[in-house]
Amino acid sequence: MNASLNPIERSFELAASRCADLAPLVYQRLFDAHPETRAMFRSQGSELVMGSMLALTIDAILDFAGERSGHFRLIACEVASHDAYGTPRELFIAFFAIIRDTLRDLLGDEWSAEMAQAWQTLLVEIEAMAGIAA
Repeated sequence: MNASLNPIERSFELAASRCADLAPLVYQRLFDAHPETRAMFRSQGSELVMGSMLALTIDAILDFAGERSGHFRLIACEVASHDAYGTPRELFIAFFAIIRDTLRDLLGDEWSAEMAQAWQTLLVEIEAMAGIAA
């Protein structure tokens, strides 16, 4: 497999080589930073929901940071969906930063300045898409 030149994609590639399942790391960080989110997931079957939510989010992030072939539109759709659930937009957006922070910690010394800048730009663009001023 050829390493991606896209810093966002590269951060996920490196993380995948270190961790088979990001979900436990991402959700533990989410629950630690935002304890109120734990109650947003039902008690039975929540692992499947969380895994699916993370997989769809990663797919949307990769498309948003890359080709923008259409998968990234899921972000805007989910903003509206989470609005209907009563999820504050700031909390919705925080999930993306949680993913970034999880990758950064997992990669350690391999987290580059290019990755940091690409992720910062991505988060600002996602905030703009969601209608949140950066």
